[in-house]
Amino acid sequence: MQNNRDYNKEFKDNDRKYYYGFDVDVMHPFMLRSFEPFYKEGSLLELGSFKGDLTRRLLAQFTDVTCVEASDEAIAEAKNEFGNTVKFVNGVFETVTLPKKYDNIILTHVLEHIDDPVKVLKRINDEWLSDTGRFFLVCPNANAPSRQIAVKMGLISHNSAVTKAEAEHGHRITYSLDTMERDAKAAGLRVVHRSGIFFKALANFQWDRILQTDIVSKEYLEGCYQLGQQYPDLCSSIFLMCEKGK
Repeated sequence: MQNNRDYNKEFKDNDRKYYYGFDVDVMHPFMLRSFEPFYKEGSLLELGSFKGDLTRRLLAQFTDVTCVEASDEAIAEAKNEFGNTVKFVNGVFETVTLPKKYDNIILTHVLEHIDDPVKVLKRINDEWLSDTGRFFLVCPNANAPSRQIAVKMGLISHNSAVTKAEAEHGHRITYSLDTMERDAKAAGLRVVHRSGIFFKALANFQWDRILQTDIVSKEYLEGCYQLGQQYPDLCSSIFLMCEKGK
């Protein structure tokens, strides 16, 4: 099947200002905090690095970092900052060729963009993940309270709906814990740990406005993170840590 997607267009901020500060300033640190207990020593592969916002944080934890990104414009911007400290590969996950296997593979808020997610997850399991490696998978959560509230308000039809703005940004599916685990297992991966990241009752644009004030403290953010460990299905994002399946 011919791929006619314009990845440069999808990865640019659309009229809804999709790429929120909440994701970078709040979610990224909590994601990495959730990953840290499971890291393996060695190399790291980041699939879908965009402009390098998460990459920047990963460089504080790993020295051997490779990033695969479909948008050549995003890579050009990231290279201006990171230079030769990161190995960049411009390609799509379905066809890209990588030189080796990796001890840690991270795929955050990307799987929902992929046309055939099981095919890509199978490549991760069969081709790119080392025998003792760990795979860290994070997706936006269909059952986040902010999304369920939007359903009750009549803004979206159901929890797992793909909105017009999400579709313009390249979303193909909205995952919940059960459907994300279904696809991981279908690809042959072994799910070792499942959790949620950050209890979230407000939409991202609401969080962006609040974060510019003194209404929310660091202690409150920490409380939302810890509550998310207790109620993973009510989190902003859902998280699976997987190992290579037989």
